[in-house]
Amino acid sequence: MGQKTKTIIALALPVQMLLVKWIGSYPNFVENYYSNGIYVYISRFLRTLFGWMPFSFGDLIYTVLVILAVRYVYRNWKSIKQKPLLFLKDIAVVLSIVFFAFHLLWGMNYHRQPITWKLGIERNYTVDELVDLTRYIVKKTNQYQFELTGDTVSPVHILYSKKEIFSKTEEAYGNFAKQYPDFGYEHRSLKSSIYSIPLTFMGYGGYLNPFTNEAQVNGITPKFRLPTVSGHEVGHQLGYSAEGATNFIGFLVTSQSEDPYFKYSAYNHALGYCLTDLFHKDEERYKEIVATIHPGVKENFNELRDFWEKYENPMEPIFKSVFNTFLKVNNQKDGIKSYNSVVGLMINYRNQQLDSL
Repeated sequence: MGQKTKTIIALALPVQMLLVKWIGSYPNFVENYYSNGIYVYISRFLRTLFGWMPFSFGDLIYTVLVILAVRYVYRNWKSIKQKPLLFLKDIAVVLSIVFFAFHLLWGMNYHRQPITWKLGIERNYTVDELVDLTRYIVKKTNQYQFELTGDTVSPVHILYSKKEIFSKTEEAYGNFAKQYPDFGYEHRSLKSSIYSIPLTFMGYGGYLNPFTNEAQVNGITPKFRLPTVSGHEVGHQLGYSAEGATNFIGFLVTSQSEDPYFKYSAYNHALGYCLTDLFHKDEERYKEIVATIHPGVKENFNELRDFWEKYENPMEPIFKSVFNTFLKVNNQKDGIKSYNSVVGLMINYRNQQLDSL
C-alpha cells in the first residue's frame, strides 16, 4: 500500500467518526435502514459463513493479528524509531479500517431505537414495584429449584453439555419468536470462546465478535448461568447493542423456554439484579426477602461468587474501566451500569402483561 493511499485512509478516520455521529442522531433511520435493513443480511451471511465451525474463527483471527502485529514491530523496530510519524500513520490506517468494518458489520446498532421503543414499555419504577417484582422472582426461582432438585437445600446442576445448551438456546429463541417474530434466530453461531480463561480474568461472561458475528460464551462459567449468558449474546447477534436490553432479551427468552433448567437460569440471574438494586434502595426489605430464598438457590449464588473470586486480579478493574468507557462512547451513557437497567425493563414489561389480562 502506497503512502498516498495510507494518507487518504488515515484521514478518513475523523470523517467516519463525524459521519457515524451524524447518522446516529437519527435513530429511526438507523432502526429502519440498518438494524432492520442491511444488518439483517450481513448478520445472517456471517453466521452462515462461520456458524458451522465448532471453534471460534474470530478468536483465531484475533490471535493471528496480535502475532503479526508483534512480529511487525519486532522486525521493523529500527525503522519505527527513525520514522515514528510513518508508524503513527500505519496505526491510523489500521484504526480507520477497523472503525469502518466495526460500524458496517455491527456497531451502528448502538444508535438504533432502544428496546423500550420496540416493546412500548418504560424504564422508570418505584421501590414498591421493585419489591413486588423481587418477591415474584424469588417465588419463581424457588419453584424451579425445588422442581429440579426435589428439595429446598440442593443447588441446581445442569447436566447438559455446552453444545446442548447452545442448541436449546436456539430452540428457546424459536419459541419466543412465535410471540415476537422480530426475534427469530436462524443459522446459529454460538460458541465457547477459546479465550474463556482470559475472559474470566477480565470479569466477562461472554462477548459478540462484531467482525464474524459469532456469539462467544465464557465456557468455564458455572453451567446454571450459561443459558442466560447464551441468550444475552444471541440478543447482540440480533442487533441489540445495549447491555440492559440484551440482559432483558436473555431473560425473556430463557424464562419462556420449555426447559425448566433454562427457566431456573433466567429467574436466578434476574434475582441477582433485583436483590442488588433492592439492597441499595431498601436494605430492610432486602433482608426480609433474602430470608425467603431457598438454601439451594443461595448455594448457586455462592457457587457463582466463588467462581469469580477465584479469578480476581488487579487488572480486572482496568478492563472494566476500559469497557465502561467504550460503552459510554458508543451511546450507552450509563456504561457498565446499563446492565442493571434490566430491572426497570422487567418491572415495566410485567406491568404491561398484567394490564393486558
